[in-house]
Amino acid sequence: MMKASVASVQVTKVNPQGVLRQPDLVSVEEPLEIRLVHGPAGERVKQPVAITMRTPGHDFELAMGFLFTEGIVANATDIVHMRYCTETEMPEAWQNTLMVDLRPGMEVNLSSLERNFYISSSCGVCGKRAIEALKTFAGREALSPKSHQVKRQTLCKLPLVLRQRQAVFEHTGSLHGCAFFTFDGQIHLLREDVGRHNALDKLIGACMANNSVNMSESILILSGRVSFELIQKAAMARVPVVVAVGAPSSLAVQTANDLGMTLVGFLAHDRFNVYSHHQRIELNM
Repeated sequence: MMKASVASVQVTKVNPQGVLRQPDLVSVEEPLEIRLVHGPAGERVKQPVAITMRTPGHDFELAMGFLFTEGIVANATDIVHMRYCTETEMPEAWQNTLMVDLRPGMEVNLSSLERNFYISSSCGVCGKRAIEALKTFAGREALSPKSHQVKRQTLCKLPLVLRQRQAVFEHTGSLHGCAFFTFDGQIHLLREDVGRHNALDKLIGACMANNSVNMSESILILSGRVSFELIQKAAMARVPVVVAVGAPSSLAVQTANDLGMTLVGFLAHDRFNVYSHHQRIELNM
């Protein structure tokens, strides 16, 4: 049975007509672990090479394209067979691990895979495992349930401020932006990049370098959608509130809930959706 590409979540819808709790749909995000089977005939070895977060569907095409663009295979004939791994006691993870059999005897160079991907030797990946790994890596408890509160009117002003301060985006229209704000709406710092993960890395790195922003008492705004990786980076910086003009994925919502983080999506000048821990937002006008 194929995994779904969308999931239903409960959201608190806030608009000029009022506040309403109702179901909504988000894109599913789950990890896909790619494992290679390679080596001479009779001496085949299994080797996990990468985990990438994706929406389920077209996984074989994803794996082939990934291995080609990373220089592992030169063409489709280098891949003998692909299958999902069932060597785990967790059926829900069977379609999150993909075994790729390469042509016997072909040389495999994995040095390019050391960047931008999680490396794992465990069998059977699922969203729960990803969140538990994040908790373990962070080594900290969930965020305080109520440190500060932000007014809904203040929250709705942030996208315009972000757009006005995105100097490069104003000229190109193609860059992601992110910024830290105070709870009363004052901007701390902004960074842009063609990759949303890179933009957030730059922002966090700048705060670490000059130690001028207390990220654990700030609001993070993102110019696009919210994926697990972005919530992960925010969690490492102990950011209590993440808001975005785009939609969150299912795993982003689940992670924010588990880590005690307030997550807001579809933020506009008069409306937004709260996906987790709404207590940090003053919802009344």
